[in-house]
Amino acid sequence: MAVRPVEGVSAGYAVFDRGAGETLVGYRERRRFRSASVVKVLIALDHLRSGRDEGLLGPMLRSSDDAAASELWRRGGQGEIIERMVARAGLAETAPPPAEWPGFWGYTAVSAADVVRMYRYVLDEASERDRELVMGHLERATPCGSDGFDQTFGIPRALGRPWAVKQGWAGFGEEPDGRAAPGLGLGRPVLHTSGVVGDRIVVVLTLHPAGTSFRTASARLTTLTRQVHRAAG
Repeated sequence: MAVRPVEGVSAGYAVFDRGAGETLVGYRERRRFRSASVVKVLIALDHLRSGRDEGLLGPMLRSSDDAAASELWRRGGQGEIIERMVARAGLAETAPPPAEWPGFWGYTAVSAADVVRMYRYVLDEASERDRELVMGHLERATPCGSDGFDQTFGIPRALGRPWAVKQGWAGFGEEPDGRAAPGLGLGRPVLHTSGVVGDRIVVVLTLHPAGTSFRTASARLTTLTRQVHRAAG
């Protein structure tokens, strides 16, 4: 039975068992959310295909460094990165940021199903070099991001190792008016946890009411992650 989030919180989640090749539990898996920093995995994969330098990848993946992501986003042609990765990884709901904000990589649209697919691509289809580099960085995610935000919510706090995670957070401060792109929930904070836990891919995406504090959102997401993983058996 699907676990529902607390009132006022929108969520989409999935737990995929790699050994069985099936989704154990899911809820609104194809609902779109703005990606926040989860998109940094796609930015990294696209960058690695070009064979260019790897110096920015560590800070971007381990500590969710926004400056590193913005530089790689610029080098890769911004939304063209997403278009290439959609085709390469077979993503269905993922889309570039709205035309009004081409530089805002965190406004990329993703779904829980697509984030599961993203990890399956990394683990099963990317080159050995790319897989080891990306997953190696995610296994060493730092307790805090480069912006000072705590990264231990969700999977790291709710579930035991081994894990490799990419977290995402946005909207706990000023953002452009959301009326131009209501489907992205602009003006409302998002908090996401995603990654590989043992043989499972766990993805929990959440959108919270405007004004929700980071502390409240992270507590809610961590509780939901624990409940979802328990429901998966």
